[in-house]
Order: sequence, then structure tokens, then C-alpha cells
Amino acid sequence: MSVRLMQGRARLVVTLPVLAAAAAATFWLAQEPAAAPAPATMVPAVEVTVATVEKREVRTWDEFSGRLEAIERVAIRSRVSGEVQAIHFVEGQRVEQGDPLLTIDPEPFAAAVAQAEAQVAAARARWSYSRSEAERARRLWPSRAIAQNLVEQRESELLEADAGLKAAQANLRMARLNLGYTEIRAPVSGRIGRREVTVGNLVDAGPNSPVLTTLVSIDPIRVSFDADEQAVAQALGDPARRDDPSAVPVRMLGNGASQAEGHLQLIDNQVDSRTGTVRVQAVFPNPDGHLTPGQFARLRMGQAESVEALLVDERAIGTDQNRRYVMVVDADNKATYREVSLGARVDGLRIVSSGLAEGERIVVNGLQRIRPGSLVAPQPVGMDGTRLASADFRE
Repeated sequence: MSVRLMQGRARLVVTLPVLAAAAAATFWLAQEPAAAPAPATMVPAVEVTVATVEKREVRTWDEFSGRLEAIERVAIRSRVSGEVQAIHFVEGQRVEQGDPLLTIDPEPFAAAVAQAEAQVAAARARWSYSRSEAERARRLWPSRAIAQNLVEQRESELLEADAGLKAAQANLRMARLNLGYTEIRAPVSGRIGRREVTVGNLVDAGPNSPVLTTLVSIDPIRVSFDADEQAVAQALGDPARRDDPSAVPVRMLGNGASQAEGHLQLIDNQVDSRTGTVRVQAVFPNPDGHLTPGQFARLRMGQAESVEALLVDERAIGTDQNRRYVMVVDADNKATYREVSLGARVDGLRIVSSGLAEGERIVVNGLQRIRPGSLVAPQPVGMDGTRLASADFRE
């Protein structure tokens, strides 16, 4: 045999056992059962409280917002020039109409009154003398014991004296007015503001003089707000009431149980073409002064209507940017995102005008712990958040 043939036989002897071993291994693996897939990880259900959406009969109102305004606002200025002698008010206190606020030094004005009184006395003496002379001339004229021109002169002097007396009396009244103006009094009842001057300062008089303090009336108080035409017409009922809207009640909502009852005072005579609203004013009694000008107010106008509405707990409502949503729990206890439109608040609940149907279940507590598609373990509660009698709820 040649060397090449012997080498070929040697390779064949080595290869055959290797191939046989590989074939046996392949057959054995083919007979082994396939490995079972790893079990999927089970996500535990999130425990939440859920409530069933129900329809209830509610009384709805048209709600508006506005700002409280003082009916009267007075900038207190001095009507005479002089030195501030006294300040009689405490900043922020309530004052009644006629209460003294400031005193301007009265001495110069008292002296002016005395001088005017003396001038009146002198003018009255001249008038009395002129009247006597005129009467004497009238008696002498029929007998021609006096010239006609003297009679006319005496009559003219009497008229002049009478005018002088009236001028002196007018000056006296002005002097007394100025003396009275040294006592600055509250022109209306209300709450006084901060003082802008201190004792000893000189103040000027007139409309352009500095403001010494401000005074706003607080009882009654007014609120202005914009209402749409339909709401105004519904509140009025009879169009003839537009001339006297005081019969239309307005309620101001406060924090907690605090409320104020008032009535309409004014409905503007034109509609804003840009917004379709009418400017409306209402007045409220405020004897204890708890309402303050500038304060924000929520208002209900007119009479309530009884309607059926879907109510949900406010805790069930989530906020997604400018949208409101709830999580609806389906029959498989999975959470579903649902956008809703909201109406007014009623007894701590919120009216849902669209997005929900009666009988659906929504998440009340636990909204932040779930996402759309989350599996939940629902624990039933009432829509006001109280546990139902049949509920087995663990805190």
C-alpha cells in the first residue's frame, strides 16, 4: 500500500466513532421532554375603595364669582389750611357718621369769626342809622321841608347800608363754616383706613390737597359680577321685575356654614357683545363687618331647581393638566381612565354632567396608587366616603 492510502484509512477510523457518538447524543436529546416555560410574575391587586355612581335629586343654582365693593368710599381731605392739632381715630376701626376724625388748629378761624361778628355789628349800626334818616326824609318831603335830592340820597344810603349788612353777615357765615371745618368728621359710617398725616403737620385745603385718610362704608356692602343673559332672565322670571330686581334673592357662599343673604340691586342696561354677559350688582347686609371690600365672593342667584344628577365624591376626581378624570372599575376589577365634565358642588359631592353612567363603580381612595389597566381589590364604600354595612374593609 502506498503511504497516502494508509493515511486515508486512519482518518476514516477516527471519524466514524465521532459521528456515531454525535448521532446517539442527538437521539437522546430528542427523546427528552421540553422544559416548561417559567411562570409569569403575578402583579398583586391594589387595594382601593370604590363607590357606585348613583342618581340623586339635587337643587342646582347658577353660581357666579365677584369682588365685594364698598358702596361709599371717601378720601378724607381738609377743607381748610392749617396745622393738624389732634387725630381722634385708630387705624382700621369702625366709625359712625359724624364721629370726629381730625382737628385742625381752630384759633385762626375763631379769630376770623370774631372779626366777622364785629363787622356785622358795624354794618347793622350803619343800616339802622340809614333807615332812620330815610324815614325822616320821607316825613319831611310832603311839606317840602327837604329837597328831593336829599330824600333820594337818604334812600340810596339805606340801600347801600342794607347791602353792606348782608355782605357782613355772609362773611360771618363763611368764617363760622371755616371754623367748623377745623373739626373733620366722618361723612359716612364705615371702616377707617390708615392715617397719612401726623399731629403737627401743616395741611392744605382743596380737592388737590393730600389725602389724610380713607373711609369705606361696610354696611350694606355690594358685589358686582357678570352673568349670562339666560341666567338673568331665569332669575327674574317676569321681565317686569327688571325695573325692580330687589325681589331676586342672592346668596353668598362662605367658608363652612357662613353665608350671607342679599338681593339684586342693579342689572346693567346693556349686554357685553364680546362675552354675552350682563353686569349685575347685589347688596348684602353686613352689620358685624365680617365682609370686607375687595374680598372674593362666590354667589348663587335666583331660586334653585330640583333635577336628577350623578354625584361623585370629590376625592374620586383626578386632575390631568386642564382635564378632570375618574378611574372606573370594570367587571374584571381593572381600572379604566375616564374623562368627565363637572358641574356644581352639592353637599360635599360634585355633579358629573358627562363621562359617567349610573351604576358604574369608581375609585374613591387610592387614585394615586393605580394606573389605567391596573388590577384592583375593590372595597365598597358609600359615595360620601363612609363604609357600607356589608363592606369588609381593613384600614
